[in-house]
Formats: sequence, structure tokens, C-alpha cells
Amino acid sequence: MGNNFQGLKRKFLLLAVLVTAAASPSIGQTVSDQSVPQTGLNIPEELTIFGKNDPNVRRATAIVNGDIITGTDVGHRLALIIAANGGEISDEEKQRLRLQVLRNLIDETLQIQEAEANEISIADQEVESTFVQVAQQNFKQDIGAFDQYLRSRGSSTNTLKQQIRGELAWSRLLRRNIQPFINVGDEEVNAIIARLNASKGTTEYRIGEIYMSATQETTEQVAVNMRQILEQIRAGGSFVAYARQFSEASTAVTGGDLGWVRPERLPQSLSDAAAQMDVGQVVGPIAVPGGFSILYLIDRRQVLTADPRNALLSLKQLAITFPEGTTEAQATERARQFSDATQAIKGCGAANETAARIGASIVDNDQVRLRDLPGPLQNTIAQLQIGQASQPFGSVADGVRVLILCGRDDPQTAAAPSFDQIMSELENERVNKRAQIYLRDLRRDAIIEYN
Repeated sequence: MGNNFQGLKRKFLLLAVLVTAAASPSIGQTVSDQSVPQTGLNIPEELTIFGKNDPNVRRATAIVNGDIITGTDVGHRLALIIAANGGEISDEEKQRLRLQVLRNLIDETLQIQEAEANEISIADQEVESTFVQVAQQNFKQDIGAFDQYLRSRGSSTNTLKQQIRGELAWSRLLRRNIQPFINVGDEEVNAIIARLNASKGTTEYRIGEIYMSATQETTEQVAVNMRQILEQIRAGGSFVAYARQFSEASTAVTGGDLGWVRPERLPQSLSDAAAQMDVGQVVGPIAVPGGFSILYLIDRRQVLTADPRNALLSLKQLAITFPEGTTEAQATERARQFSDATQAIKGCGAANETAARIGASIVDNDQVRLRDLPGPLQNTIAQLQIGQASQPFGSVADGVRVLILCGRDDPQTAAAPSFDQIMSELENERVNKRAQIYLRDLRRDAIIEYN
């Protein structure tokens, strides 16, 4: 059905944080009042400038084990984030958020350095392939015009490719240095399968998480940063984009998606929060061992119980549009006539004839999952009997439509996740914990100079 059956879209939004500039000490000498220009500054009339300010020299914001992160690097990464956000970040927010961008770049540099020290290199072709996917999926840009698009917004393709290279290198390093030493026994997996079967019908959650570590000294600032992230997400930002940019968990590369988890697998604070959340809700920051989390409830379901929202529907859509200049009153009357005609349809077999008679367009789709419909429509369509039409929905600008339910295949009883799926989930959880420790060690051993 193309655009006619698309669900609600979330805006792709990325975020960044602040960096403070150091002020250099002034050099002054005593002068008479007459020699001081009327600027309000105590600047001597006769002075000597020590050194030369070359505008072509990019000053370093930080030097990480000898690798330079310039102000331009920070600016390009911040501009990349703003571009993905459609430019909807205030000047005050930009300044407040620069520090987090710098922190991310420092971590990224440490990860790339560690990967190189372990003789891990990422081929340009692999970076380019991921780059194309990000450009098309997250920025909705034609790859041929993407470079110019970023340049026009003060960023560059190089900064995005550098981020991708860092993510790929770190992921490969974890697979080599950590994953082989993660042991998950068959008895652990079998125990989980047994608990799943015993807990059939209880609730489990599909969770998105943004995790940021905190120490006793940084707790307050990290909490402030996470509240700002939460505000941006609630204002329409993409949770996936924020997680990818800022989460310190290994699930950052998948947009923070933890998959389906049961309450007992979560820290108690997250389990308690999830139980109180509605699907689509985002809450936080929530204190967890070692830091804070922002939680996004993507979905919920009953363990080993078929979800009625997985029903496969056969739908027929009838739609009318309004000519330019149609008044609200005219549209209301036309919509009423449309409603009367469609509500009188007796089965999908009569829909085409009715559509032709009232001048409506018609579209068929036999592969629509109930859960893929916009939220307000799901409950409406779920209540329909075969051959019934929904109430009309739409607007003057977009036209009015109805959906007729022609068929419905309800899902069978849900099967337990496979042995291998559970094994993989346990391994990923343990790799994530080890990765956090690994990065903390790299930070602790790093030599970092700030300007």
C-alpha cells in the first residue's frame, strides 16, 4: 500500500554537549587615563603582542595519547548532530552540549587507538557501506548530494565516517578480546528456558536504554546531562539516535535496543519503572549500578502467549480528497456522505462498486500486521468483523479514508526463544559489562591534555 499504510514516523534526532574555553591571562601596565581607549578595558596604549595568531592553525581542544582533537572536530560533530535534528537546537543548548561531544570524541579516540594497538583495521569499503546506509536511513539523503548537504550545515562526511570507523573498530575489538572469554553454560540456558515455560502468560518488555556511567564526583553532572537528553527526546527527538550517540552500553550500535527482557533480568530500579510505563513512554534518569539510564518502553507482551497485534490483516482502503479551496463546512458534508456510503458496504466484494459510485480511490493490501498500523487505528481495526468498514479518518488537507477488513489471520501460540537465541542474549549482556570496564581502564590510563 506504500504511503497509504505507513505508521507514524519518529523524527531522527541526534544530541551533543558542551566544552568550556580557557581564558588566557592578560598582560597590563600602568597608564594615564588619557591614554586608555574608551572601551571599558584596561588596555595600554603602547603594547607588544607576543607570538603570531595564524588563522590557518587549528588549535587542539584535547590531545589524547598524542592524537589531536581540534575545535573543528568538535564543531563538525556538533553540526552533524544539529543537521540530523533539522537545526532545532537552541544556541544555549549547543553551548551546553559541546562538552559531551568532546567526551565522546575522547572515548572514540581511545577505542580506535586500542583497536590499532591490537592490529585491528577497518577497511574503507566497510566504512563506506555503513556510511551509505546511515545517509539513506537516518538522513534520508541521496548519497550523491550528501557531502554537499553536510558542508552546507557546517559539517563533513569525514566526521561521520570517523564515528562509523570507531564503532566498527570497537565492536571488532570486543569480539576478539572479550567475547571469546565469555562463558555461558548449557545449564544456564536450560534454566532460563525452564523459567520461561513456568512463567507463561507473565509480562515481558522490549526495552530501549541509554546508559551513562557516573562516579560519586560526576553523579550530579551526568544526571543533568541525561535530563537534557530526556527533554529532547520528549520534544520529538529519536531515541535511537540519542542512544547511538551517547549511550555507553554496547547496545549503542543498535540504538539502545535490549530486545525482549523479563523483569527479573533487569536491575530492580529498571524493572519497577518498566512495570509502570505505557508503550512508547520514555522515563529517566533512573539510578542503576554504576550510573544512570533512560528507559524507553518499545513494547510489551505476555511470555509464550500469542500477541493479537501480530494478526495479519487483509485490508481495502477507500479514500477521497478535497479540491483546493474546499471549506471546512463543505469538507464536513462530503465526509458525512462518504461515511454513510462506506458504512453501508456489505463485505469487501461490494467495495469496488461503492468506490466507483462515490468517486473514491481504492487500494488493497493483504500483508498488513495490526501492530504496524498507527496506534489510534489499532484498537479500531481490532474490533472490526470481516467485511466491516472503520469510521472515516483524515483531514481537509490529506483527505478522508476508511479501511475495510477483508480477512484476518490470528497468530498462533508464541514459541519460546531458541536455545541459541538465549545463549546469544546472555553473552551480549556479559560482553556489555566487560566492555564498560575495558573503556574505564582506557580512560584511567590515558594521557589527555586540554587547551
